[in-house]
Amino acid sequence: MKPAVFDYIRIESPGEILDAFRQYGQEARILAGGQSLMAMLNFRLAQPQVLVDISRCADLDYVRVGNGHLSVGAAATQASVEWRASLDQEVPLLDMVFPSISHFQIRNRGTVCGSIAHADPSAELPLCLTALGGEVVLRSKSGRRVVKAEEFFVGMLMTALEPGEFVEEVRFPLARKGCRYAFEEVSMRHGDFAVAALAAVVSDNDITLAVGGVADRPVRKTWPLLSGPDLDAAINDFAWDLQAQSDSHASAQYRRHLVRHLGRKLIIKAGNETLR
Repeated sequence: MKPAVFDYIRIESPGEILDAFRQYGQEARILAGGQSLMAMLNFRLAQPQVLVDISRCADLDYVRVGNGHLSVGAAATQASVEWRASLDQEVPLLDMVFPSISHFQIRNRGTVCGSIAHADPSAELPLCLTALGGEVVLRSKSGRRVVKAEEFFVGMLMTALEPGEFVEEVRFPLARKGCRYAFEEVSMRHGDFAVAALAAVVSDNDITLAVGGVADRPVRKTWPLLSGPDLDAAINDFAWDLQAQSDSHASAQYRRHLVRHLGRKLIIKAGNETLR
């Protein structure tokens, strides 16, 4: 299929985005990398009146470290983050996640903020942001507000964005001393949507396990340091709490099995065998 007719505006400053929102309201959609939006346009799942192209907005094309975060602007591509020489030291979990995100051609064009705004429950970047307790900076004509990842994702392809707002920046917390990380996903083929994706963060005081591709959004759970049967029981309860659904890719039973099996595996891996 082909997209419905739309107008196109290429902007060069964040203020122009807000001007477009004032003029077109909810009929305006932001175009950054377009790797998710263009498919939705072609299938006419989205039919905006105007596309606001921010891909050449220099003010939104940045990746920088400050105030305990790796901050990524709305126009920054996934590749610009992936190929940072220091990423494995700054945000190790993010460094682990990137090779599983589709294919390098997609990452060359797709943006980090675009993936977060799209809110696909199987996507790796929303999972990573949720696992780390990251933040999303939203901007509107009224100013900015910062929303925690767990509050930003509210359902399948649904977020806390309000009319007239756009995702200006995403903030990934920098690695904390003593924290260890692990990530793994299961998909039909490398680059396909995840049947289940899991990320573990283990510190000297607690365990965090985040799951994507099972519920209608990425979900995380934090426990004190557990091991043995106590850890197995906690992960099993979490697997059931996710209310997995069967679809053409996998059954709910299989998804719960993956949460239990991979969850324990990743927690042990991140904990350097100390939690066995």
